Amino acid sequence: MSEAITIGIIGGSGLYDMAELTDREERTVTTPFGEPSGPYMLGTLRGKRVAFLARHGAGHKLMPTELNYRANIFGMKTLGVEFILSASAVGSLQERYVPQHLVIPDQFFDRTKGRVSTFFGNGLVAHVAFAHPVCGALGAIAYDACTKARLNSSVSIG
Repeated sequence: MSEAITIGIIGGSGLYDMAELTDREERTVTTPFGEPSGPYMLGTLRGKRVAFLARHGAGHKLMPTELNYRANIFGMKTLGVEFILSASAVGSLQERYVPQHLVIPDQFFDRTKGRVSTFFGNGLVAHVAFAHPVCGALGAIAYDACTKARLNSSVSIG
């Protein structure tokens, strides 16, 4: 029996594959929310089993408004993932965050429009707090890794 996959990685623009991923196995997952962005690539990354998904699909075929984030996340959960690292190439209006800097957020505003914003509905009611939407433990691990790698970046956590 192989090691459980508890770490998921969602690649954004520019991260469609992970060259260091070994023992690769492509896995298609069916979800009640429709199709994920593509098949998940299961493999080993530096000794840990991970699940990787290209957010925009193979060849960057999906626009941000076309992403089925519910299917993507549900698929990760189906694979046993407990922690998700998600890379995004975004800009900042703050001069201290320049291109190629890494920022680890601890909070954000979701101003997304034009998509379903919940996993619930159709008879399933839940009230989910959104006060702390980012995993502090995972953020601290990412911060430590950035520090050890001596990245030329502005890293910001809570």
